[in-house]
Amino acid sequence: MPTLTKSLDENVRDLRSLINADAAELSTRLRAQQLRDFPPAAEKTIRRFSSAEAARFIGIAEGYLRQLVSEGKGPPAPPNSRRSYSIEDIDALRSELDSAGKGVRRYVPHRRDGEALQVISVMNFKGGSGKTTTAAHLAQYLAFRGYRVLAIDLDPQASLSTLFGHQPELDVGENETIYGAIRYDADRREMPEIVRGTYIPNLHVVPGQLELMEFEHETPKALMTRQSDDSMFFARIGEALAQVSDAYDVVVIDCPPQLGFLTLSALCAATSVLITVHPQMLDVMSMSQFLNMTGSLLDVVAKAGGATQYDWMRYLVTRYEPSDGPQTTMVGLMRSIFGSRVLTHPMVKSTAIADAGLTKQTLYEVERQQFTRGTYDRATEALDLVNGEIEGLIKQVWARS
Repeated sequence: MPTLTKSLDENVRDLRSLINADAAELSTRLRAQQLRDFPPAAEKTIRRFSSAEAARFIGIAEGYLRQLVSEGKGPPAPPNSRRSYSIEDIDALRSELDSAGKGVRRYVPHRRDGEALQVISVMNFKGGSGKTTTAAHLAQYLAFRGYRVLAIDLDPQASLSTLFGHQPELDVGENETIYGAIRYDADRREMPEIVRGTYIPNLHVVPGQLELMEFEHETPKALMTRQSDDSMFFARIGEALAQVSDAYDVVVIDCPPQLGFLTLSALCAATSVLITVHPQMLDVMSMSQFLNMTGSLLDVVAKAGGATQYDWMRYLVTRYEPSDGPQTTMVGLMRSIFGSRVLTHPMVKSTAIADAGLTKQTLYEVERQQFTRGTYDRATEALDLVNGEIEGLIKQVWARS
């Protein structure tokens, strides 16, 4: 009888050793790659925008922008080059337009008296649904439009942080995620100490990294030893946001792809919920289970005093291919079930968005000439339609025309 063959990994005695060895090697190689691509002194920047883009972000016609420029407003045109606008130029024009409006604020969209902070939790517990891509582009779009935005990376994998220029393994230390503001022990920090600026003036971020998993591990212990004056886990993100609420108009939370204590806390802090879904049968079936589990858990949270009242909940179809018959059928099924809770505009699948992600950028950050004009324009139009629809929902909550 032949003897049993040895493991293909002859030098590894067990799975634990194999995983630890591979994790250490991969981490070392990734760190070296990150240091090559993003030296410690390097800082991510945002590109300049064309006249058409600047006018779109301000909310005026491009012809009106040209008129303003002819009157001496806006940046001077460089010699032998087209005029372009930094995000600071766009903000200055927005403020100047409002200052000429005799106190009527039309172009600077900051919250007014009586308008509540909008907290949008972007979620789904299935990976690949476009959750982080959606959250990143939404946060940037709103910042470009003049809103004061706080983006919170609640995912231990920290992809949102990476897109915004914060490498989790290099730039984010212990107690520098939102875990530092919601933890249960004496090392808890104040929320303003954790918030970071970005290369976009109106956009701040609370980065993520693996320490966020500590909240999932510590919460069961805290529930067993809870004192009467301790906040429940589901109230902690809301309490942290209350410390900085006056500084922002909108908070966008990128939830982890799991239905744990972090996600439930984000749901209870939210004023609105955006559920991303790829229109494939397996993804929609997974979402069905997700909704069932979420509903059951929120019932338990509600009985314990957690907030479950929302201004709106919407489903966003992501990575949509209009020419794909089964996907179109699935979108039709969703609309027949959920009606207007499915956003009118889907996020179409685009190689431009995927290619931008390869260089750790969003589509709004890359230069148009890097792609064929049609590919870039179609993707940008789809993004603007989705994000503009969400902006419209925010305005409805604030009862703005």
